[in-house]
Amino acid sequence: MARDPETPFDDLQTFVGLPRLSGLALSADGTRLVTRVSELDPDRTGYVGALWELDPAGRELPRRLTRGSAGESAPVFTPDGDLLFTSARPDPDASPDATDTPSSLWSLPAHGGEARLVGTRPGGVGGVVVAREAGTVVATSSTLPGSVDAEDDERRRTARTESKVTAILHDGHPVRHWDHDIGPAVPRLLAAPPADGGDAGDTAARLDWTDLTPEPGHALVETDHDVSPDGRTVVTGWYTAYGHGEWRPSVAAIDVATGERRVLLDDPSAEFSGPRISPDGTRVVALRETVPSPDRAPRIDLVVAALDGGSPHAGEPVAHGWDRWPSDVRWTADSAALIVTADEGGRAPLFRVDPGTGTVVRLTGDHGAYTDPCPSPDGRWVYALRGAVDAAPAPVRVDAHTADGAPEPLVGPVPEHTLPGRLTEVTATAADGSPLRAWLALPADAATDPAPLLLWIHGGPLSSWNAWSWRWNPWLMVARGYAVLLPDPALSTGYGQDFVQRGWGGWGGTPYTDLMAVTDAAEALPEIDAGRTAAMGGSFGGYMANWVAGHTDRFRAIVTHASLWALDQFGPTTDHTEYWRHEMSPAMAEANSPHRHADAIVTPMLVIHGDRDYRVPIGEGLRLWWDLTSRQPDPATNPHRFLYFPDENHWVLSPRHSVLWYETVHAFLAVHVLGEEWETPDLLR
Repeated sequence: MARDPETPFDDLQTFVGLPRLSGLALSADGTRLVTRVSELDPDRTGYVGALWELDPAGRELPRRLTRGSAGESAPVFTPDGDLLFTSARPDPDASPDATDTPSSLWSLPAHGGEARLVGTRPGGVGGVVVAREAGTVVATSSTLPGSVDAEDDERRRTARTESKVTAILHDGHPVRHWDHDIGPAVPRLLAAPPADGGDAGDTAARLDWTDLTPEPGHALVETDHDVSPDGRTVVTGWYTAYGHGEWRPSVAAIDVATGERRVLLDDPSAEFSGPRISPDGTRVVALRETVPSPDRAPRIDLVVAALDGGSPHAGEPVAHGWDRWPSDVRWTADSAALIVTADEGGRAPLFRVDPGTGTVVRLTGDHGAYTDPCPSPDGRWVYALRGAVDAAPAPVRVDAHTADGAPEPLVGPVPEHTLPGRLTEVTATAADGSPLRAWLALPADAATDPAPLLLWIHGGPLSSWNAWSWRWNPWLMVARGYAVLLPDPALSTGYGQDFVQRGWGGWGGTPYTDLMAVTDAAEALPEIDAGRTAAMGGSFGGYMANWVAGHTDRFRAIVTHASLWALDQFGPTTDHTEYWRHEMSPAMAEANSPHRHADAIVTPMLVIHGDRDYRVPIGEGLRLWWDLTSRQPDPATNPHRFLYFPDENHWVLSPRHSVLWYETVHAFLAVHVLGEEWETPDLLR
């Protein structure tokens, strides 16, 4: 369907070349705001980030601060206004023969001038936080076990490289996470006073790191940390192994001067994450997620504890009756309130929470999804990135006290994108009477020319269609004439605890019937050509696509990406088997496994999987492909296809592979939904 004018979504090469904005950092005095913009590298094989300064008042044009071929990320300000960031730029003092440049810490002076290298480690530097008063810098660095200092770590790394050894010896679980191996190097926490012993504005000297966690084991893998304003205490997530393959994070407090560690938040029935110290240095807030069982879904809430607390405890609940799951939290500058993000009804608003009274005020009344909140030091504003299903992330400021307010756009470095259609909502009623809703992205001319429907099932499953996605973007399908249905079935977040519980442990039950009910409602709309409907999904959405294939023939085609197929196989091979054991018993896994219904599949399926996917291992895709092809008596008439990526992970992130992903999906759906001839994408011929 032609439109005038064309949009960036009409051409895949144009789409992958669009700049992408992420992250926010606000200076201590509130006068400077910095974000990161990622753009395609010259070879169009990856993205390179640069830092841009925004005007918090929303008047001045943005100003580019960095320009390096290695890219820059993770900006954070020192108390004196210097901007720290991480980059794999070459060390100017390194040997000219050096080939492996780890991510290091650089400083851009507040008064101007060139960025200077201030912190290095053989395993790189990341997770940088700065004490808002003292200027103490805390970071993580991946370090080989047994290394006593950076020099020793470097010697061990060189020995492994020269010996061409890549093996890892494990003594516990887990051994992988999402798309990377755990070990042999593991994160350690490092701390350093401001460069040159106390002058936070002197960026010429190198930081003098102190190793706070000399032998942490796996305790700091995938954890968050913060440092007190006076620089004396670090709080961090801390994983402890409990036997039987179980490990669970508490929150620990570490004395920067001595390295002494004490447990601050701990609960045998919960996991803690994202600790944040209040600006007055007296309290810590963290997310607490209860450990689920096959019969009981998890619950996520906020807890607060005194930073100088004694015996470890579970913390004091904040807004305990609030039926939403917080996802990110920041203190206001006066330490009187919390700014929180949480999913809600297909949105992800900003909330203000009073930790004393538990009062919750929703600050944003639009359909946006907000991230990276930065409360201003004067308490008036919250700066954030606002995205939505129909809007890429952009900088805004929000009144920190007004309920259901409207965001004020700031002048950003990335222009707003013209969409090839419009966004609306669909509602339905579930079989058990529960209200259901979905977003529906419609082509511009669907009112006069009804569009084929594409049911797109989200992953998670504890998730929601409420935000912009560069990877799973419905507007690329809308540009090709499809209406895209984005439903939130049972297990979706933002609708209360009972909505999650009604699908817990029964993936093939209520979530499936919810999806069919919402699809029925969408197909009844005059803008939809109900006779041409397809379904697709990734991860849990791929699981559900497989389940749909074995339980109905209503769809003309099904695309399943990174999908769970045989749950008896998936459970013991996924990267975090211990979590899977909490969600489903063996009997539940057997009852909800799509592979048991392979004989019932008559719908053409496109299977997509990456070999480096550790969350849903490649064995799921291979077994699904065998179960499909082994049931085809004539190879010449096999309707199914398998798109395999040897070097991609759960998401398929390479720009060129992303283009091939969409081209293949388009080609497959064109045959079975639009009645066109099959055209193999050029680079797959």
